[in-house]
Amino acid sequence: EVQLVESGGGLVQAGGSLRLSCAASGFTFDDYAIGWFRQDPGREREGMATINTHDGSTYYAESIKGRFTISSDNAKNTVYLQMNSLKPDDTAVYYCGAKFGRPRRLIRDGMDYWGAGSLVTVSS
Repeated sequence: EVQLVESGGGLVQAGGSLRLSCAASGFTFDDYAIGWFRQDPGREREGMATINTHDGSTYYAESIKGRFTISSDNAKNTVYLQMNSLKPDDTAVYYCGAKFGRPRRLIRDGMDYWGAGSLVTVSS
């Protein structure tokens, strides 16, 4: 059974940090690109960061460059999103998703697997 399980969300003050984890199982981890997405109520899910677990290459949306870092631990089949200098606008449900292959950038459509999401709330 394929599973992507996010953890690490919560409530943090503006300027603070959180680290999200996405634990994967049920598929060959380094055959997939893993991405972090976020979704506000009433808005579409948008891609924030992508990592190709095969070679570690990454892609970031402009809105998070310099503040968020995506990484993977292939021995643990886990992808992380380190989020620093958080802003109230970063408040959203954060999802991880996986797509077979090595796309440079993951987008919402065409993903193979999704996690259930983890809520991040940044207070001002």
